[in-house]
Amino acid sequence: MQQDSSGERHWARTSTLMWIMLALWFFFSFVIHFFVGSLNQIKLLGFPLGFYMAAQGSLIVFVAMLFWFAKAQDKIDREEGFAEDE
Repeated sequence: MQQDSSGERHWARTSTLMWIMLALWFFFSFVIHFFVGSLNQIKLLGFPLGFYMAAQGSLIVFVAMLFWFAKAQDKIDREEGFAEDE
């Protein structure tokens, strides 16, 4: 019985993390680019922010998200007793 409740808690935390990552991915993939005209009025390092987000910003965020997801999932796995190297 303990394993079942631990497994359910693990899946609940994992699915919450997954939905957060999906929302962030959607935001930086689509929402930012919908407002590129407005964002171009803001300058970042001498470039319009809309251009920067399309050219580099979103890609940097995606790489950071990968590392953050791996670290957060590893923490969940360890806390719930599902880590592979235990």
